[in-house]
Amino acid sequence: MTTLVSGRLLNAAAIAGAGAGAVWLWRNQGRLATRRPINEWTFTHMATVMPTEDVPRGGRVFPLPGRSGPLEVSYTFGGAERSLTDLHRNTNTTSFLVLHGGELVHEVYPGRFAGPGVRFQMFSLTKSVTSMLVGIAVDEGAIKSVADPVTTYLPDLAGTAYDGPTVEQLLDMCSGAGDLEVHTVPDNDIRRFERAISGGGSLREVVRSVRRTAQPGARFNYSTIDTQVLGWVLESATGTSLARYAAERLWSRIGAEHDAYYWLTRARPRTAIGGGSLNATTRDLARIGLLMSRGGELNGQRIVPEQWVARGRGRGAEHLEVGALGPSGYPHYGYANQWWTLGGTRRAFTGLGIHGQYLYVDPQADVVIVKTSAWPTADDQARDLETVTALRAIVDHVAGAGNR
Repeated sequence: MTTLVSGRLLNAAAIAGAGAGAVWLWRNQGRLATRRPINEWTFTHMATVMPTEDVPRGGRVFPLPGRSGPLEVSYTFGGAERSLTDLHRNTNTTSFLVLHGGELVHEVYPGRFAGPGVRFQMFSLTKSVTSMLVGIAVDEGAIKSVADPVTTYLPDLAGTAYDGPTVEQLLDMCSGAGDLEVHTVPDNDIRRFERAISGGGSLREVVRSVRRTAQPGARFNYSTIDTQVLGWVLESATGTSLARYAAERLWSRIGAEHDAYYWLTRARPRTAIGGGSLNATTRDLARIGLLMSRGGELNGQRIVPEQWVARGRGRGAEHLEVGALGPSGYPHYGYANQWWTLGGTRRAFTGLGIHGQYLYVDPQADVVIVKTSAWPTADDQARDLETVTALRAIVDHVAGAGNR
């Protein structure tokens, strides 16, 4: 009898322990999935982890002529001369592609699960694509004006921190809503947002709970929640999902080689993350960069308004200039229209995603660079600065120092 009771107690304890472990795994799945080396798999297999909505390509592929070859470029960082091999090792590169003059001059895939047909998780680089879609919607008249209040399109946000900011203020991350986006603070806005995405909570309730922390338009505060609201504005204005609008107005028109996809929230109604859930191949992202480098035209067709592209290279607002972003941005960046600006005479700009995703565009030099990565942490100023230093050196090398 004693043995039987002891056995039952041990079984119960084992079941309870397994249950507690399952609960811990559920609550910490996001942290586990983004740790190295697991993140190299996660960032190339999001369709097996989350619900998705496809972004189908069109019928014809826009060619990227040229032949990829070695790129013997060095850059100086930390007092030492470094090679691209050093860059890839130091910054956990998974894919890397360089276009010059629309031609493919360099392409490598150092990641364990990487390759030309692999779709990579782009995180906040998605924000730059969302901006392009908003620009198209404005040009078509679905969004009447960027000066419209957010609540014109999302009346259910009346009485929240998003009652007052305009579409333009969201585009420039100046809504005045929310706290500092730091991924290491357990219960701040972005962590609650992430838990709602993966744990089945309500994103709408998280957004409605965000506090007003500044007057709209007064200061820059990088916010994925701002772009989520912007994506909802787009969906409300166009009457279609983010993925479908992206397919019809963008992906089917750039000559993409592969379908892209957005992953969606687990909770219903499922929604794409306009600030972070696009997955696409490196080559197709290069086509997006080429479209931006060419002022919104590709293959003889106008896709994004030229003036909208120009907005992403800098808007002239003092608090958005390079070095003026405050604690919410690194000193070597400015911001405009959901793009990070680099200033200088070239006025290059880049889309960025956490864990080291880049779409670097230098229209003057006619260079586009895509880099996907699997950093061990969401943000890393040293890795970011080394990457930007290397990308600038590549532009100098490929296009010639005379293009500075």
